[in-house]
Amino acid sequence: MSILKPTELYGEVVWLGLVPEGVDHIRAEAVDEIALDWGGPVGDVHHGETRPSCVRVRRQYPKGTEIRNVRQLSILSEEEMAEIAAGLGIPHLAPEWLGATLVLRGIPDLTLLPPASRLIAEGAAPALTTDTENGPCQYPAAEIERVHPGRGEAFPKIARHKRGITAWVERPGQLALGDRLRLHLPPQHRWAHG
Repeated sequence: MSILKPTELYGEVVWLGLVPEGVDHIRAEAVDEIALDWGGPVGDVHHGETRPSCVRVRRQYPKGTEIRNVRQLSILSEEEMAEIAAGLGIPHLAPEWLGATLVLRGIPDLTLLPPASRLIAEGAAPALTTDTENGPCQYPAAEIERVHPGRGEAFPKIARHKRGITAWVERPGQLALGDRLRLHLPPQHRWAHG
């Protein structure tokens, strides 16, 4: 019996980007398609099957420990980005400023998807496994501040539970603007000891 349940929810890819290697910021550059292999988006700074641990897992590993890379992609919701922009009092929140890999339209509360959900493209295209919520931090705030002085500082508070999710490649392939990803959900039970 399959544990993952296909839903009737689809996310349409409305934006794709790569953060180039060798830069000292998170600003992504828009592209029309992305090649995804086992290490994630080819040509992106986050590409790799493993990565050094960072501040996000400081309670689990000493900084720099080599761990599985479950942060290959940063996925955002077009709808949640509009909510963040409204909260910041700006007309538009550009995915580039957030270091996004892809922006989806059509999946409600994308940031709150359970870990281990799947976003599976139709046909022989890629499949992505979600990890966890991508916590809002100061790097996007700095990018926003550059464009909208006085607005970036509020980003971490306003973007809480709307900042999107991280994911890794479960099945490689090409991803292009306009592709649709079907949401598959794992069983959801409340753990009594959490």
